[in-house]
Amino acid sequence: MVRVITYGTFDMLHYGHVRLLERARALGDYLIVAITSDDYDKSRGKINVEQSLNERIEGVRSTGLADEIIVEEYPGQKIEDVIRLNVDIFTVGSDWKGKFDYLNEYCKVIYLDRTEGVSSSQIRTEKKRLKIGLVGDTTYLNKFYKECTFVNGAEIVGICTNNISEMDEDMQKLPIVTDRYDDLLNRIDVVYICSHPSMHYEQVKKALSVKKHVLCESPSALSVKQFKELYQFAKDHNCILIDSVKTVFATAYSRMIWLVKSGVIGDVISINAVCTSLNDFDFSDTQKMSRTWNSICAWGPTSLIPIFQILGVNYLKKSIVTKLFNGIKNFDVFTKVNFIYENAVGSILVGKGIKSEGELVISGTKGYVYVPTPWWKTDYFEVRYENPAQNKRYFYQLDGEGIRYEIVSFLKAVETGHPLPTYSDDVVSAIIKIMQDFYDGVDVDFV
Repeated sequence: MVRVITYGTFDMLHYGHVRLLERARALGDYLIVAITSDDYDKSRGKINVEQSLNERIEGVRSTGLADEIIVEEYPGQKIEDVIRLNVDIFTVGSDWKGKFDYLNEYCKVIYLDRTEGVSSSQIRTEKKRLKIGLVGDTTYLNKFYKECTFVNGAEIVGICTNNISEMDEDMQKLPIVTDRYDDLLNRIDVVYICSHPSMHYEQVKKALSVKKHVLCESPSALSVKQFKELYQFAKDHNCILIDSVKTVFATAYSRMIWLVKSGVIGDVISINAVCTSLNDFDFSDTQKMSRTWNSICAWGPTSLIPIFQILGVNYLKKSIVTKLFNGIKNFDVFTKVNFIYENAVGSILVGKGIKSEGELVISGTKGYVYVPTPWWKTDYFEVRYENPAQNKRYFYQLDGEGIRYEIVSFLKAVETGHPLPTYSDDVVSAIIKIMQDFYDGVDVDFV
């Protein structure tokens, strides 16, 4: 019996896949199909796979061509599979020609011509190609622009900015480069907003009013009333509005939250989140300062997310301690916020004028979770116990600081008409309430 094995993602199973499986089966008597896991796909940069692993397995099984289906979960597994399953022939599409020649030591390697004009990437791109516009004066837009190139269907067509000189050369060559927001909105499907937080509410509302979907860097508004108005406005116009914190889209972070909620460290008693960065504040440059974020807006939403996701939004009381830059109103060098819950406490320290260890520590009655600096873009965390022998380490691939995963989630939300359940509107409202209280001086002490 000649045993054949082939590998693939097999997303959105199409005629090209079926034809490849037919030819693979014709090479022998027994066909094994290895389907890549979701996490392995992410590690290979395939972050916009449309279907879950179970859906892809069922798709291949429904063809009746596979005698056996296995899951590929890690690099180097192919050699182990070939030896363990007594494979005689390894085969994949010709677009991988030469890539797997090293397997000739263990079996025969055959590259099959692919069906021309058909691919899952092409189908995904055509299915949900959206014209995206960028808005803002911060150089962070350069990162967002680059990450969009990794996502099928994400086509950046223009930018609205007063700071084009600091944007990458490719961005300066976009079809639409303007300082007029209306000009951009008229020619796009969705907009990503990363302007100064004081401008977010008006810019989001204007985009929604012309039925454009919006991904806005948090906070999308500086008052709960404004946010609730925008949220309802989006629903009324059948639009998606996502208040963006890229950290929540990172695999390691989301897995860490699930583990904590499952009780691996017992009841959570304390959460401490620190986010800081050193920045030079030059108030003599009026134009530069007009686009400079203060500490609470730049770091507050990120640091507050784990507290509100784990402990909830119904804290008993809070206190805000802040230091202003040269006494300038609302421009904090650092801010510390403490929360008291019925059976727990939470604390954040954020700053653009101080430097501290940017770690996240979640303490429980059985153990604690430690996420090292910079925890907001981590690919690694530890669960630690009194007995070090019980400690566990978790590693997950992170590409693009979570930005590309965020873009994929946004596109899926636009396609389906439903925001993905990353974090609730109650959490967003609670974050914006802290921003609002900071600006209004509620529960604020100055040092």
